[in-house]
Amino acid sequence: MSHKTRNTQWHVHVNAVNPSPQIRDWLTDRDSLTRKLIDHCQHFRVQRLRQQRARSLMDECAAIELPRRVNVHEREVLLRCDDVPVVFAHTIVPLTATASDWPFFSSLGERSLGTTLFGDPQVSRGALQFTRLHSEHPLAQRACAAMGVQALDTPLFARRCLFKRKNGLLLVTEIFLPTLFNKQNNR
Repeated sequence: MSHKTRNTQWHVHVNAVNPSPQIRDWLTDRDSLTRKLIDHCQHFRVQRLRQQRARSLMDECAAIELPRRVNVHEREVLLRCDDVPVVFAHTIVPLTATASDWPFFSSLGERSLGTTLFGDPQVSRGALQFTRLHSEHPLAQRACAAMGVQALDTPLFARRCLFKRKNGLLLVTEIFLPTLFNKQNNR
C-alpha cells in the first residue's frame, strides 16, 4: 500500500488545491453546508451509509489529537439534492468522548449532523482544511462505492473541520462529488 493510499496532504489555504471559482465557493463557505445544499435544490436528504466503530485513517490522527490509529465512532452519509448524491461526508469521534460531549451523535439516524452542530451554541468550529483525494485514498474509494462507480478520472475536492463541544472533539470530512457541479451547471 503506497503512502498516497493511506495518507493525503491537508492544506490550510484553499489555493493549495487549485479549485475553480465555482468549487472554491463550496469549499470555503463557512456557513452550514446542509443549509447551502437545501437552498441549492428542491428536495434535500441525508442517506446514512454506516455508523459504527472503526479504525481512524492515518491522515485523521493528528487532526483529532489521536496519538496513532485507534478505534473511533465513525459515521458516513451521502447528502442528496433531488435524489442525486452530491456530497459524501465522513465523521469521526474518539471513543473517549462522552455522551454529554456529543449527546446527539449516536441518535442522528438520517438527520443532518450540520444542522445539529450549527444550532448548538456550545459547539466551536476550527479552521477548514482542504485537499484533493486521489482514487487510492480510502475515503475516495468509499465515496465512489456509495455512488456505485469503480473510480473517478479526477481527484475529488474535500474539506475537513474539527469541532469541539465541552471536552469532546469531532472531525467532519466533506467530499464534494462531481455530480454537485454537474447539477449546478444544469440549473
